Amino acid sequence: AFLSSFFSQYVEYSFTADLEEKLDKISDGQLEWKDVLQDFWTHFKTAVDGTADLRVREVLDNLNEILGPHFFHDNGDGNPRQCPSCADGELSLKLGRHGAFIGCSRYPECRHTRPLAADGNGSDITDSGPKELGKHPELGLDITLRRGPYGFYIQLGEGEGKKKPKRSSLTKAMDPAEVNLAMALKLLELPREVGIYPETGQMVTAGIGPFGPFIKLAGTYVSLKEDDVLTIGLNRACDLLANAPKKPEPREVGIHPRTKKPVMMRWGRWGPFVQHGKIKANMPKDMKKPKGEEDDQETPSLELALTWLAAKGDKTKAKKRAPAKKKAAKKKAAKKKAAAKEVAAETEASIIQPETSVPADSQIDPQENTEQ
Repeated sequence: AFLSSFFSQYVEYSFTADLEEKLDKISDGQLEWKDVLQDFWTHFKTAVDGTADLRVREVLDNLNEILGPHFFHDNGDGNPRQCPSCADGELSLKLGRHGAFIGCSRYPECRHTRPLAADGNGSDITDSGPKELGKHPELGLDITLRRGPYGFYIQLGEGEGKKKPKRSSLTKAMDPAEVNLAMALKLLELPREVGIYPETGQMVTAGIGPFGPFIKLAGTYVSLKEDDVLTIGLNRACDLLANAPKKPEPREVGIHPRTKKPVMMRWGRWGPFVQHGKIKANMPKDMKKPKGEEDDQETPSLELALTWLAAKGDKTKAKKRAPAKKKAAKKKAAKKKAAAKEVAAETEASIIQPETSVPADSQIDPQENTEQ
């Protein structure tokens, strides 16, 4: 729609046909490719420069006109652009910080919005915002179907203050149009307990995570590709767990020089990685063994592991402790006064001594030094 509005000459049949003819001549040596490219770029730059002064509103107005029949289907029952919330505004394309959406022209008095995506009938499942499915039978809170940046999800209540409300995502296999209160209640109960695994006596649970639905036994996760996370039973879960590929046991790489705690090598979704405390670092791809050959994976040296961990912000060297400050010895006040008295006494003696220090029997005869 944008190209058709502002670069129409480049999407017309005549342009593409002429360009194909020129390309054929270039391949036959009849035209110089640099001349063809220069000619195209000169005209194309002029067209691009012509859109530099366009305002967002102008672009949206053009897109509204062209894409209107796609987003607002006329079923013959009135104005397809009429706002379903206020009945006075008109729906049109808007642009927000999260991208384009459809909103009411009476904003901010009317805050009706909906995403661009539409279902098969041309109306989005959340045209009027969150779709109310009913109330929780025990808590009395509203249960709604909503759409976020990562897809549809169920929400319980609105949350209070900083406390976020309980939510549960829909799987890709679930049709939002078929979600009812009963299904929503089951989704909000996830993760759920499936049953006790007979070999270990541990509980098997089922839930939905960032990578989709799964079952879990202790630290082992198995993705559910075909089974329904809401209805999978214990027998089926045990079969999937028994046939799931086993992860190798964690290995100790060495002792960290700073914390004196072990640096471990473990296996995750993307293969082996090293871990020290809460800091994890993936091993380089060229050092990883393919799936099925994990037992042949070599344990990296401690030096390599520390290098990878350091790149993730882990500190290797221990912090140097500052030397303890020596306490200054306290001088006794009495000694200071005594020392001061001694200095004063010595000073007084040095002043008096020249007059009395020469003995009487060593007096110099004034005639001894007279010249003969």
